[in-house]
Amino acid sequence: MEIYRIQNLSFAFPGQSKNALSGIDLTIGSGEFVVVCGKSGGGKSTLLRQLKTTLTPHGKRSGEIYFRGKPLEEADHRTQAADIGFVLQNPDNQIVTDKVWHELAFGLESLGCDQRTIRLRVAEMASFFGIQTWFHRKVSELSGGQKQLLNLASVMAMHPSVLILDEPTSQLDPIAALDFLETLSKINRELGTTILLTEHRLEEVLPLSDRLIVLDEGIVIADGTPRMAGEKLRSLSHPMFRSMPTPMRIQAGAEASPRGLVTVKDGRQWLDSFVQGTPASGTAIPDEFEEEPKKNTSAIAVQFKDVWFKFEKNGPDTIKDLSFEVREGEFCCLVGGNGTGKTTSLSLLSGILRPYRGKVRIDGLDPTSLNAKKLFTNRLGVLPQNPQSLFVKKTVELDLLEIMADSKLTKEQQREKIESVVRLAELEPLLSMHPYDLSGGEQQRAALAKVLLLEPRILLLDEPTKGLDGFFKEKLGRFLKRLNADGVTIVMVSHDIEFCAEYGERCAMFFDGSVITSNATKPFFAGNSFYTTAANRMARHIWRDAVTVEDVIERCRNNR
Repeated sequence: MEIYRIQNLSFAFPGQSKNALSGIDLTIGSGEFVVVCGKSGGGKSTLLRQLKTTLTPHGKRSGEIYFRGKPLEEADHRTQAADIGFVLQNPDNQIVTDKVWHELAFGLESLGCDQRTIRLRVAEMASFFGIQTWFHRKVSELSGGQKQLLNLASVMAMHPSVLILDEPTSQLDPIAALDFLETLSKINRELGTTILLTEHRLEEVLPLSDRLIVLDEGIVIADGTPRMAGEKLRSLSHPMFRSMPTPMRIQAGAEASPRGLVTVKDGRQWLDSFVQGTPASGTAIPDEFEEEPKKNTSAIAVQFKDVWFKFEKNGPDTIKDLSFEVREGEFCCLVGGNGTGKTTSLSLLSGILRPYRGKVRIDGLDPTSLNAKKLFTNRLGVLPQNPQSLFVKKTVELDLLEIMADSKLTKEQQREKIESVVRLAELEPLLSMHPYDLSGGEQQRAALAKVLLLEPRILLLDEPTKGLDGFFKEKLGRFLKRLNADGVTIVMVSHDIEFCAEYGERCAMFFDGSVITSNATKPFFAGNSFYTTAANRMARHIWRDAVTVEDVIERCRNNR
């Protein structure tokens, strides 16, 4: 039985001549688990928002959408609220009350359910999602993963028949993201709820899904099982193949006729047969991997010394005795779970927060003692976790011009600099748009372009790959490496393990408010069980020090 039927759907935003969606024809069956992917700005979020009229963006639409066999517009607001659940990308944008149990009950109260029904459903959802231990807590005390789980539970309390999610794991650490996706799979299996979600982190979600739909510039270019869709992208030599699961890309790089592997388990079995008869070299970490990286003798660019910080006077410490330094010209990645203090440490470096004990230094100076001009002009650049906080004008172009307002460069020189970062971030078609009308990935690119115009020597990045497709991640990674080669110091907080392993020089693990370990990138990931790459999980029983997709492909080719 179909739950959605989309016929010849096209959509254009106001003032835009090019369609965001063009001629979409899809049928979504009841109980399906469907993943929608594509390059950032390719129409994924726009498509999902067409499926619930209260969230449909303003613009010109043609075509038809049917829900349960009837035009979607005929379904009243109450029916859509109860039957079509929607979980947004940013969990804070969806939470409306102060306590966890209030949030669970809010939707049911809005539907006019009686108190007995509300109590029963709230208790049921709290038990199903394991919320009992933080049932009475304030929402403000929750981690990002807990907030997103609370949003999901609040929506599921209304017993929707279809659940739509827009990049639900973009702000979650790898373990929290996996737990969240496993919960979605459980909802799909045990409750029969139809799941439709957009996602850039396909490594973990595709093994759980029935179907993959790939959008490119608003057009469906692949639709089938994850294996079939992946093979279609490979045959087209499409850039989105870079976002496919690691086993699929490794096999495609090692064999002339790959079979479209999706899971790490399948990848390990294939790899065993591929290298059959080869000694399992590298099953132990080589001696040089157990050593600390060679000492960098450059000057210290970023330093924490015995730093303690708490948000409230009588509250718990968020940063606990943190001592850590980054040398000039290093590319350092900070990883760790949600709520461990990574973003707080960046806020301390940028002078937004001040520790109550210890020292924080940028180029040997206290960031809280410098005015904005001295701190951010040719010294420090900061890309925050929420890029919208950098936008102050009505168009992307005006926002880029705004950051150059106090520059001593001529108008022509300013224009050349802006054109350069616009080309880098591929913002040409977006210059006339309002920053808030951009997709999450497009906002990341526009914000990064604005930060780079200040030509910082030290760059602080908080989740820079959030919302970016594999194609642009690769481009961003190469650009950051170029900046790093030119002497720019980069400190990046990220949940994107694959990106850190590919481009980072050194990685440090945050836990409970402090850095517990730091090492060169490859030995750091080669020694981990969960905080490591899919390539390492797939190949470490044969080549323990193989961390990236390229590492494994190279070993496979040398094995021939």
